[in-house]
Amino acid sequence: MGRLDRESEGLLLVTNDGALAQELMHPSKGVEKEYEVVVDKPFSQKDSAALLKGIWIEGSVARVQSVRILAPTKISLILHQGLKRQIRVMLGLIGFKVQRLIRIRIGPLTLRGLKPGSYREIRPEDLEALRKALSAPKPKRVPAPAKPKPKALTFTNFTVIPSSGKPGHGSTSPQSKGRTRTGGGTASRGAARPARATSAKPARKTSPTAARVRKPKD
Repeated sequence: MGRLDRESEGLLLVTNDGALAQELMHPSKGVEKEYEVVVDKPFSQKDSAALLKGIWIEGSVARVQSVRILAPTKISLILHQGLKRQIRVMLGLIGFKVQRLIRIRIGPLTLRGLKPGSYREIRPEDLEALRKALSAPKPKRVPAPAKPKPKALTFTNFTVIPSSGKPGHGSTSPQSKGRTRTGGGTASRGAARPARATSAKPARKTSPTAARVRKPKD
């Protein structure tokens, strides 16, 4: 129970009780797993806040339950999840490299009294403590941080200017003069365009023949 990658060390539980193992490892049961981590540079409260808020990893949110700073480059993390290489990936995404990672606790069981490579039998009182941990009230689920939404495009105000006076070529009707056409952005009302000056047509000249008056014949 509780696989460790090649670069990590710490507590493992070995059992032939598959149902118990499944319950202890499932995130919904809320059984805590505690780790001590040594990183390559000083760790701050701002970095703790980033881990507590959660980080998107391969389509899901990875987060820690609690963070304690034990030394400038040493921290203690408590998880309820068990994503693949979760601690290394989360710390890597906020700019840290893990130098050493040790799991020191699973639920109520700790590494106390165990040297690297050694083991001990699980006692009846250990099993009872594990079952109590499974029946304890579950931690409240913190909502996942919202993914950043893309910023909407905005347009500056613009006015439609006709290219010619002919219908169908960008001309505007009398009702639409002085208005602006919206293109998905902010609409505004502009000043009316001055009417085009029209010159009066010259009077048609009368031909000399038409001007001649014929007298009626007697």
